[in-house]
Amino acid sequence: MRAARDARLGAIVVAKRRTALPPLDVPVVYEPEEPSHPLCGVLAALGFAAARPTVDAVVAVACDMPFVTAPVLAWLAELDGPVMLRLGARDEPLLARWTVADAPLLERALAEGLSMQAALGLLAPAIVAEPELSRFGDAARLCFNVNDPADLRTAEGWLVADAG
Repeated sequence: MRAARDARLGAIVVAKRRTALPPLDVPVVYEPEEPSHPLCGVLAALGFAAARPTVDAVVAVACDMPFVTAPVLAWLAELDGPVMLRLGARDEPLLARWTVADAPLLERALAEGLSMQAALGLLAPAIVAEPELSRFGDAARLCFNVNDPADLRTAEGWLVADAG
């Protein structure tokens, strides 16, 4: 949230209604309870953006990406069209730029059960590879997801190293 604010982006949180959230000072947009798919969150954010005439895209960031920075978000927001990051051979659709105009195609992709990577791939996104992303810092760290206890230990280790 801090990175989005520092980038001067209008931040929102997208969640399922059953999700326990801390007090927030940004709008909360609720996605449908079913299906359980990350595209539901992207589509909810795009629906929120579509109601704002000056907004044509969203920069989506997964809640488990603690090292994303304001400069990366601001830069992604300024690009045109859909954008996906690629680290080595791995696509990173959870830190990406999604356009409002592509929502109908994404709804079809969701209905077909496509993965996030496949859905974003249908949009023929611009690909930002690691060398370009590295101008903002360690690309692997910027795109790091905390998905399990080992990832949490890695993130904590980086924070301790930063503080020391």
